[in-house]
Amino acid sequence: MDTHTFASLAHVRILLIPVGTISQSSFEKYAAEIRSFESVRLGDIPADQKDERARFMPSPLSTGYLHLSFPTHPPPRSHLPLSLLRPSHFPLAVIGIAACSKNDSLSSVYAQFTSSLIDIFPSDGIYPLAKNCFVFEESEDTNLSMGDNLPGLVILPSMMGNKKLYIGTLLADLCSQILGEFGVLVQALESPMGNEYLNSTLLPTIPPLSEIPEPLNNSRRDSLPRLPSHNSQPDMTKASFTLSAAPIKRTSSGPGFRQSTLTSQPARKRLSTIGVASSHARLFKVLGDLFLLSGRPEDALVWYLESLQLFKSSQDYAWHAAALEGLATVSVIESWSVGNGLQNSMTGAKEPWTETSDRLIQATALYYKSPTSEGDPNHSLLSYLYTSCVLRHSSLLFAIWSAKGWGPLAFTAMLQPGPKPYIPPTLSRDENSWAHLERLSSISGISRASIASTLSQIHGPWLLHLGARERIAILEATSSLYSCLGYRRKEAYILREVLGCILDLMVCGREEDGLSRMSSVPGTSGLGIQGMNSSGGGGWSGVGVRMSESSDGNDSILELLKHVCKVLGINLDAVKLVDVNPSSGLPSGSDDGKTPVNYEDYDNDASEITEPYGWPELQVGVVREAVAVAEALPDFPAVAQFALSALKTLQIVLSPSDQYHLYSTSSRALTTARRRGDTKSVEYWSGRPVVSITLAPVPLARLPVEKPMSALQSASSSVAPILTGGTDPFLYNPRKAAVGGGQTLVVQKETLEFVVVLQNPYIFDLELQSLSLSTSGVPFESRPLRVIIPANSLHEVVLSGKALEIGALTIRGCRVRAPGGAIREFIMPLLTGEEEKRLSRKNSAKACEVGRFKYSGIDFFPWEKAQKRLSRPPSTGGKASFRFLECRVVPEQPFLRIRRTSLTHGALMLYNGEKSTIRMTLENVSPLPIDFLRLVFDDSTIAPAQQALSEGEMSVFETYETEFSLIQRPVFSWDKENAKDIHIRPGQKLTLTITCIGKVGCTQGTIHFSYSHVHRERPVLSGSNEVFHTRQLSYPIMVTVYHMLECHSMDILSFPHHASSVDEADDERVRARRETLYVGHEGSWCLFSIEVRNTYGLPFDVTFERLQEGVPPASVSATVPPGSMSRLVIPIRKFSLSEEQLSQPIPTLSDRQFVVQKSKLSDQEARAQREFFWYREELFKLVRGRWRETGGVRSGDLSLRQQRMTLPMLETLRLENAQVQLSLVAYSSDPLREHEGRFYPPADEFVYLRQVFTSVAASSQVFTMDMDMEPSEHVVYEGILTELAVGRLESGESRDIDTAICFLANGRFEISAEVRSFDAPRSDTDRAGIGHLIAIVRGSDVA
Repeated sequence: MDTHTFASLAHVRILLIPVGTISQSSFEKYAAEIRSFESVRLGDIPADQKDERARFMPSPLSTGYLHLSFPTHPPPRSHLPLSLLRPSHFPLAVIGIAACSKNDSLSSVYAQFTSSLIDIFPSDGIYPLAKNCFVFEESEDTNLSMGDNLPGLVILPSMMGNKKLYIGTLLADLCSQILGEFGVLVQALESPMGNEYLNSTLLPTIPPLSEIPEPLNNSRRDSLPRLPSHNSQPDMTKASFTLSAAPIKRTSSGPGFRQSTLTSQPARKRLSTIGVASSHARLFKVLGDLFLLSGRPEDALVWYLESLQLFKSSQDYAWHAAALEGLATVSVIESWSVGNGLQNSMTGAKEPWTETSDRLIQATALYYKSPTSEGDPNHSLLSYLYTSCVLRHSSLLFAIWSAKGWGPLAFTAMLQPGPKPYIPPTLSRDENSWAHLERLSSISGISRASIASTLSQIHGPWLLHLGARERIAILEATSSLYSCLGYRRKEAYILREVLGCILDLMVCGREEDGLSRMSSVPGTSGLGIQGMNSSGGGGWSGVGVRMSESSDGNDSILELLKHVCKVLGINLDAVKLVDVNPSSGLPSGSDDGKTPVNYEDYDNDASEITEPYGWPELQVGVVREAVAVAEALPDFPAVAQFALSALKTLQIVLSPSDQYHLYSTSSRALTTARRRGDTKSVEYWSGRPVVSITLAPVPLARLPVEKPMSALQSASSSVAPILTGGTDPFLYNPRKAAVGGGQTLVVQKETLEFVVVLQNPYIFDLELQSLSLSTSGVPFESRPLRVIIPANSLHEVVLSGKALEIGALTIRGCRVRAPGGAIREFIMPLLTGEEEKRLSRKNSAKACEVGRFKYSGIDFFPWEKAQKRLSRPPSTGGKASFRFLECRVVPEQPFLRIRRTSLTHGALMLYNGEKSTIRMTLENVSPLPIDFLRLVFDDSTIAPAQQALSEGEMSVFETYETEFSLIQRPVFSWDKENAKDIHIRPGQKLTLTITCIGKVGCTQGTIHFSYSHVHRERPVLSGSNEVFHTRQLSYPIMVTVYHMLECHSMDILSFPHHASSVDEADDERVRARRETLYVGHEGSWCLFSIEVRNTYGLPFDVTFERLQEGVPPASVSATVPPGSMSRLVIPIRKFSLSEEQLSQPIPTLSDRQFVVQKSKLSDQEARAQREFFWYREELFKLVRGRWRETGGVRSGDLSLRQQRMTLPMLETLRLENAQVQLSLVAYSSDPLREHEGRFYPPADEFVYLRQVFTSVAASSQVFTMDMDMEPSEHVVYEGILTELAVGRLESGESRDIDTAICFLANGRFEISAEVRSFDAPRSDTDRAGIGHLIAIVRGSDVA
């Protein structure tokens, strides 16, 4: 392809063609050796001094250069009319490159070379002027003989030392032949017929020189002025020479306006005269071209100026413009020859390239004015000349701009741009930044906008008149210049037209090759299969023919398409193409489909900050074009890639119809590619489909629980674990709290279910061909699931599988596969606090930059901004911070179920205090035996009690009562001794008996069965022998407890001294009651009294029993009707607790943590508190209450735990150290009257108050006595009443003391006596004994 170098008019083109069976690599190697000669010194070219061939030969002392270029493609035959107007456009010579081995012959090589020339060049053309065939030996054992005379065939032996020097000599000889043929060509054009041919049409052609007849006088030069052969001065001896002076520089400017369309002017009439009637302007212009190609710019300048002088008076615009182009090239060649440097900017003169630029502007305008008509075959060639001239002008400005001004670098860029002509050595891709480009404009004085303005003249309606090849070449050069100027969107715009041209050629080529389908055959969706019309009677009926398609060049077209889209903000590589293993669906090179943890990909997927970019309408249109181009190639994986990439990146701007169209197109393309056996496919494209992965809650009946082996041993502590947390004695244990957040336990070979939340942001239902879990650790067996996610929704699916071995199971994420695509793994780490902070910092950094910086143009695209972002998050190095969902797989466990129970509908109804039993039958339905079984109970009264205990706001008594209720009176209980020998074989049943007690406030309860197979062979794993695993089976029970009996007003009363005799009672009930109340010695007894109220609708029989050591058992019963209250009384023998027992603190029944009391008690108060507690506990051991349903069989216990003990009750219950009995004795022999413990002494008479003291202390003590008489003012007594000495009494010893007293008035008198130990302080709690007497004094008339 023509690279449109600025100085191409001065390049001698030598076509390089392969000959014979030479390989492409060998051809490229030898062609590179030839291309190393960019120019040949004129002094090295051998001169031929014979006849007209010597006209263009250089002199031996010439210092100029002949510039060479070596294309490998000839121009199209449609350019043949330009053979005289633009001789530099055609190959003036041909070099065939052949490689010979020992079996090749030179004659066959030469024959193939000749045949190739016939195929390449038309028979009526005048080019090439010379030809050579270079035969390179590939080995030393070849035996090539030059016996045959084969002109133009040259052998280059492989053993030649300085091969490059030899090639240079051959090129110089070839250039000599070209220059000689120039003379022959000019000689033909000088003849009258040749000049007639030259001026016959706008773009004339000349037949082969051998077909031009010789003149009759055998002299061609008589009709035309004689042209000099060696000097540049025309011969001015002829009168017909019109050049007044030579050389003279003349400048002419073209029109300063430009029309929007090509102008049509009348066609120039063909000249009817021959010879001198034709103008010499075209001949002079051809002479200028040939002298320029011959490396003689001075001579070319003379003839160009002379031709311009003649063109001014004619309307030959195309030739006039071509002469101006040649004149502009001469100025650059001359500047390069003399080595001009940068001009001095202080001179004030105009820029040195201004004159050259003006000539090219004028030439462009003349091409624009060239007369053409709609059907003119030269229209396309004139358009090509016009666009080439614009490119030449743009190349001039670009070379000066990129070289930082007029100078050697600019000349080099214009003459020999190198292997990459669109990127000159002075400008590299790395320096293509805005600052660098503006700096070049500032230095060179040429702005990028001026270059782009000149280049924009190419784009217009004349492009439509160009041939396909010429249009591609022009657009390619235009886009390359735009790219180097930094106008990447202009480049993309031009490249879109390049792609359109290429596709037109592809379609036309298929039609010419017969690949287009018949009009009568329906389409086949682009599969390239010709279905025949079966309705006809031809032999093709029922036959499908698939033509062979070539994919050469498809990759380049697709890369060009991706580049255009990326410039416009469309990343067509957002979805990658991968080679897929057909059997596994995994990308090639991936063994298990697990990708390494890539933080960048995960962060990009998890990022929430998305900023729109680009022009949405343009992007949508370009995407449609991209998909159409890929379908036209056809490249079905690329079709799917482009469509899905657009869906992934442009989803927010695509309309619903566009989304559906792209999705359906990609589906069809993937199906077609798979049917054709293409191994390439697309990775998963729909962003991150997985939102979350969670382990579905395992049913409680199947959930394994880890227990230490120590749990198999019997508990050594007497306290019970009633607080939440098992056996830990502390309310809060930080070590235990840290261990609590461990891995989830799952059972080997049991089905696990994971809930996966998927998302679909598109308007169509998204189908997933395969969705499975991605795990690591122990083997995990699961089946992929086919899922269809509804449009614009979140969708939950459940994936199940089994862990096959014991160990750690890590859920990395999901492996997703779209229909026809490759499997891709999406990791799903746990959103821990650290991970949330990391993502928050990253999103905050991006959000902070949104709107703060202005990115111009293409720098706004995400992939460009990422390179310029100032705040870069710290790179995640070292160990991975991601944490995944982890499970610990434990050995297989047995499974137990409840076969039957004695309850109806799981409901239990009890009276308060009633005891009942539940029978439950368990069945082992697993293949493993059960050798461990424990029962744990829960009810609705436990949680509130535990909460109150944990708060620690209750008093000591309340705390003890709460613990007593939880531990000593649980709602459910069973005999733990039965669990030691339990062994349930597979399929066996076991029946258990559970005891239930009715407790007010209990509404529901649960029985938990913990079971396991403990005694088994364990795998060799660290820590496996220290723990075992159990399962728990729960049975809920609805409990109803009826509250019917209440105890009130518990009291302890002193035993009366006037108890009647049992024999005196006539009624049997009174007799039985008196038998209960009868005691032997009243002073050591007291009465226990309690009131029982019936709040239920049925009567109950209530019984209280006395179970006191050393005393016969006794009981008292009563029937309590509904709504009534009954008092029951039973005598209790007083007792005394030892000091050792009273000194013990109030016990704690549970494992509750010790809580410091808020109130600080004195020692005396603490002792009193302990005394209250221990006497109350001893009382409740002596007296027990029971109830029975009247006329029924239901019975239970009646609790007294809610009753409180007061100080009088304690004093009455406690046994004193001394007993005091008071009585009144008269002086006379008649005893005083006594009735029901009351004495009736006479008034105004002295009687004796007899006091009998008996010591019951364990040791001898000294006692004193205090007496009190009320009312004391009406009593006269002997002696003193306080601190009356009793004396020392041994244990069991008695002593009597009589005191004379007289009652002075009638009425009721109370006399009391208190006995104290002599050393004890005076307090109510430290008295040893008390006696009491009531006297009723009446008058003498009372009997």
